[in-house]
Amino acid sequence: MVAEIISVGTELLLGNIVNTNAQFLAGRLAELGFDLFYQTVVGDNAEHIRTKLDDAYRNGAELVILTGGLGPTKDDMTKEMLASYFGKTLEFNEKVFENVVKQVHAFGATEITENHRKQAMVPSDSLILENENGTAPGCVMEKDGKVAVLLPGPPREMKPMFEQCVNRYLHNLVDRCLVSVNIRLKTKDEAPADRVGEAPVARKLDELLDLENPTVATYAQEEGCLIRITAAAPTKQDASVMARIVAANCIQILGEDIIKEITEK
Repeated sequence: MVAEIISVGTELLLGNIVNTNAQFLAGRLAELGFDLFYQTVVGDNAEHIRTKLDDAYRNGAELVILTGGLGPTKDDMTKEMLASYFGKTLEFNEKVFENVVKQVHAFGATEITENHRKQAMVPSDSLILENENGTAPGCVMEKDGKVAVLLPGPPREMKPMFEQCVNRYLHNLVDRCLVSVNIRLKTKDEAPADRVGEAPVARKLDELLDLENPTVATYAQEEGCLIRITAAAPTKQDASVMARIVAANCIQILGEDIIKEITEK
């Protein structure tokens, strides 16, 4: 199943904050077995968000996860735009409002404003995701085979919501597991450069790099060239076996003496 991540927030485009949400979500989606081909960052502009959502589904995404733009201010418009996109109305949710009031009081404030009530307006016929660490609820919307998951932007709110609510939901959408075997080679200070550099390694593994399942990729890194073998299968055990068979081929071709460590994820 193909997924895409859209991170909403002008502050991301200005470089004011690092987009750790996308890194976190990409890792979780890979673990769940989703194919992720694109990540997008877009500012707080409804039409720009809509355009990128259109692009995502047009490019084959069946699941789009959006983070940010769920706050109480005027420039927080992701929820409103998505509701319109999926043909849903916004409805006041008493349970969500109770949580908003609870969180506002927990932050030390006492006044409940119209902006706070705005956060209790949620898309109709949607799965509402409770926010135990903030005031903005998340939600899941579905229509015509398209799924959108909306999550708050602050990592301290987004990550727990994903782990507690979204992970289980997404697990039911996919029918395969991904397992990666990582082979770390010695550095050029620890072994001959013509054996551990990415270019010579890629040449030796040329035929394996053309495989589709498992896939084989090489990465030049300061701590030593990394070879990642990723397999997809109905179960983790099957995927692990597939990846380890190809990993053994890589080691046989390159030689065991230049291998620093082997890990599986």
